[in-house]
Amino acid sequence: MRAVTWQGKRDVRVENVPDPTIQEPTDAVIRITSTGLCGSDLHLYEVLTPFMTPGDILGHEPMGIVEEVGAGVPDLQAGDRVVVPFQIACGNCWMCLTGLPTQCETTQVSGEGMGAALFGYTRLYGAVPGAQAEYLRVPQAQFGPIKVPEGPPDDRFVYLSDVLPTAWQAVAYADVPQGGSVAVLGLGPIGDMACRVAQLRGAGRVFGVDRVPERLRRARARGVETYDLRSFDDEKELVAAIRDETDGRGPDAVIDAVGTEAHGSAAARMVQHAASILPRKLSGPLAERFSVDRLTALHTAIDLVRRGGTLSLSGVYGGLADPLPLLTLFDKQIQIRMGQANVRRWSDDIIPYLTDEDPLGVEDFATHRLPLSEAPHAYEIFQHKQDGAVKVLMQP
Repeated sequence: MRAVTWQGKRDVRVENVPDPTIQEPTDAVIRITSTGLCGSDLHLYEVLTPFMTPGDILGHEPMGIVEEVGAGVPDLQAGDRVVVPFQIACGNCWMCLTGLPTQCETTQVSGEGMGAALFGYTRLYGAVPGAQAEYLRVPQAQFGPIKVPEGPPDDRFVYLSDVLPTAWQAVAYADVPQGGSVAVLGLGPIGDMACRVAQLRGAGRVFGVDRVPERLRRARARGVETYDLRSFDDEKELVAAIRDETDGRGPDAVIDAVGTEAHGSAAARMVQHAASILPRKLSGPLAERFSVDRLTALHTAIDLVRRGGTLSLSGVYGGLADPLPLLTLFDKQIQIRMGQANVRRWSDDIIPYLTDEDPLGVEDFATHRLPLSEAPHAYEIFQHKQDGAVKVLMQP
């Protein structure tokens, strides 16, 4: 089959690789009909390269048609249309039953000290072949895949794999009071959808911050009060402007949908770049012990949120040596929640909104639909924010 493989920093290629097969009774194999390009994939493209191996198959946002199932998968059969969550979880362990499938005790990558295995996401998360491919082996298929009806286009459902539950969890963790205020830093796919979910769940005012014109226009068209970072001399001015709109306090909650690749922090960027170009025997241990993030967005969030408010972190961070302003966090009595989205925890809450009325705007959410063969181009325009690329779907 054809699949998108990682070959090095900013080097992805579409290559022929072996077809997946059933290896365990709880496996399924699906033929992928749509697969997304996620902001987290860009971390592999640029920052998390020390944890990658040439030939790794990328991607974790698929949907498709079941081709084959193992004997331990009673509720799926060939021909079923399914969305596959990005994490691999059993559904039966204590963590899964508690609503935390990202911490699944059956698939935890304990050798790396990490949580549940993820599709296409470094050796830290199990080095599981990913979903930017023609076919995908799905472990723990007795729990993971979400059956969806025939008829509507893939765009109606494909975001159940990641974007929708990640945005939904970000808003749930933000704990925005009914009629309250929330600021979303970063209006890429997750931040954009988080704004929509916050409005749907009763936020009174939603502030959106970015520096990319296309992203700002998309959010503004849906009633978000947008702020262009380029209009301010620094983050302090931005914080003051939003505080002025919230009685001088700041919003009740702030969602950081940016993560490790925030603009700014030249020193941290230099460390990330150095780790990515060192020989693999050196870069891995260095990244595991001394990795740092560009924390501009997080520091802005801490400054912006009102005292006693909540920070919800959905942007991916990977640093183990990040300095944090604990005095400020403690003094402002800020609550912080974070983590990978627990897809099956939220999917049943989301599905009722994936109707013909489309209140979340999923059917026109993608800005680009490209064949899988154009994956290198897709990564390039998405990373450089070219051609209005906000969300890219690929079809094998």
